[in-house]
Amino acid sequence: MNKAPTYAVLRDRAVVSVSGPDWRSFLQGLLTQDVDTLAPGELRFGALLSPQGRLLFDLFILGREDGCWLDVAASGREALIARLSIYRLRAKVEIAAVAAPVIAVFPLPQAEEGFAIDPRLPALGLRGYGPVEPPGLRADEAAYEAHRLALGVPASADLGDDRTFPIEANFDLLNGIDFQKGCFVGQETTSRMKRRGQIKSRMLPITFAGPPPAFGTEVLAGDLRAGQVLSGQDGRAMALLRLDRIEGKALSVEGRMARVGTSGWLSP
Repeated sequence: MNKAPTYAVLRDRAVVSVSGPDWRSFLQGLLTQDVDTLAPGELRFGALLSPQGRLLFDLFILGREDGCWLDVAASGREALIARLSIYRLRAKVEIAAVAAPVIAVFPLPQAEEGFAIDPRLPALGLRGYGPVEPPGLRADEAAYEAHRLALGVPASADLGDDRTFPIEANFDLLNGIDFQKGCFVGQETTSRMKRRGQIKSRMLPITFAGPPPAFGTEVLAGDLRAGQVLSGQDGRAMALLRLDRIEGKALSVEGRMARVGTSGWLSP
């Protein structure tokens, strides 16, 4: 590797282990992502939805020899364990918290042993799990957040509480839904939205001058409400925007001019 990468320990993420003879069939019927073909060391992105098709947990799925690890928001780990335990019934699976740090290496370096390319978007970099940290310059989580926001990729902080549909959060564009895998919780609503093109809102990056507005601050298109601000840093944020109100319109937030950012991967 010509240049040592930058890496950050993501303390807002945590790990759950799912193992046992039935782990694949158990998760296959729950998650938006296919796990039947998941190989050890392979990392995929997906979600657990409500029966109504709204996002409950975004997660990464890491294949292991004896099952998988689920990389989830630290604040939601216990709730995920409780939800999975409800679904377990007679399935022969074991669900437990794992004390392993989640590490992001960015921007995308050459391959690093024990790390996998972020399945959402290669430009996000690599993702891996401790205890061994990679060589290179250690950065704080804010640096990784700036990298993510610059690419216009939503994160757990943008999802809210059981209100967002996965397609609104661009899971269909970020390899977070396998539409060929068959049934999963919330599949009917998700497939119908994709099939009929009923996508009224999407999470998009916006830029503006100054500090980020508070979560939930209105984005206006003239006098009309066009959406709301989500996570952000100085000059940049994610926002959930109504597509029919932003095209060709001047946007503002807290009286400041705002622009929808551009990302090569994003084609809403």
